[in-house]
Amino acid sequence: MGDDGTALSALMLGMPGFVVLAAAEYGGELELLVQTGEAVTACPKCGVVATAHGRRDHLVRDIPAAGRPVLLVWRKRIWRCDQRCCPTRTWTETTPLIRRRAALTERARRWACRRVGRDGDTVDAVRVDLGVGWNTVMRAVRDYGRPLIDDPGRLDNVTGLGVDEHVWQRARRTRRTQFATGIVDLTRGRPPRLLDVVPGRTGKVYANWIADREQDWRDAITVAALDPFRGYATALRSELPQATRVLDAFHVVRLGNHAVDEVRRRVQQQTLGRRGHQHDPLFQVRHLLRRGAEHLTHTARARLNAALHAGDPDWEVTLAWHCAQRLRAVYHTTNLADGRRRAEQLLHTLPSCPIPEIARLGRTLRAWRSEFLAYFDTDRVSNGPTEATNLLVEKIRRIAHGYRNFDNYRLRLLLHCGVDWHTARTPRIRNRRPRLVA
Repeated sequence: MGDDGTALSALMLGMPGFVVLAAAEYGGELELLVQTGEAVTACPKCGVVATAHGRRDHLVRDIPAAGRPVLLVWRKRIWRCDQRCCPTRTWTETTPLIRRRAALTERARRWACRRVGRDGDTVDAVRVDLGVGWNTVMRAVRDYGRPLIDDPGRLDNVTGLGVDEHVWQRARRTRRTQFATGIVDLTRGRPPRLLDVVPGRTGKVYANWIADREQDWRDAITVAALDPFRGYATALRSELPQATRVLDAFHVVRLGNHAVDEVRRRVQQQTLGRRGHQHDPLFQVRHLLRRGAEHLTHTARARLNAALHAGDPDWEVTLAWHCAQRLRAVYHTTNLADGRRRAEQLLHTLPSCPIPEIARLGRTLRAWRSEFLAYFDTDRVSNGPTEATNLLVEKIRRIAHGYRNFDNYRLRLLLHCGVDWHTARTPRIRNRRPRLVA
């Protein structure tokens, strides 16, 4: 192969210091015979110029090329020290591009970490593509992934927090359901990202995580969204007293819909003496009762009115549905001041409602009064981005078919949902002139 061909092959290989001696394809796999251009080296002990002592083949897997797995056959040079008094006799050359006794090149290890972290692929899928063991790929993910998630700058400039729990291990015969708490960055002006995942779902877990942060970091938090769970509220009150706590709008509306469901079930038991069946009027419109009034078509509204007329003799379900719709409507007002005024009216009227389920809903909202009204003082801050991040968490857990090791689980989640991967954008091939064209 000529000098131009050697230079071109080295350029295509993309590993500085290596040259390609031969290339062939066997069984759909691309094999490349490579070696370094190093001709002179010194003994690592005495510094005397060493002499060549032959070569040894080292098989190592590289990143795929053109849809084919790549195997590098590295002809490693063996060096010998001729000084009799030197304790070092022979050694093989080394390079930072390939570790000693490694099965993967360093760029293949980085590529594996990127596929598992950024792309959300499973370790097993990457293992199959590279033809190596599961532990080999997971070791690369840890080596290149941990510096990314342990980077102190990853948590910089956070001004808003969101929190939610999720199941990371389902119950089995020998264990209970295992929960984890996810903390999400809700800073305005940038996409939400997962800050951390800690085992457990108690307020103490959340409080301990916040307490581990520096005081300057905690002082920068101005707003924190949460679900109606007293444990998280207590943690925020004790560790972030200056932050405004905001009750999530989605969970508030869900509380209203749940109250309507409870009223419907009670009315069915009182009027029918049993739970609802397929052809019972209130059971047929159970999904319509959860839908917003603004989304009901004329046909759907007619079905709802007919069912309420037939199955709700005392109009309890009807009144509960209207109360839930009023609660939902406060979040759809275009004017925040008007929305706050309507929310305060609900806090005044709902606790005195004659329907016990609605009265209990009103007492719950009154207990969360400051967090409930804070939605209108913080320009509609919600825990929605946290719920969206939870969907990504569930996706990672689902495609992996579950996890047994929490450290691996946390690493995989943070690499996929909590790290900004810097990827060079590929130029478009249209409307451009190739640089090789004279």
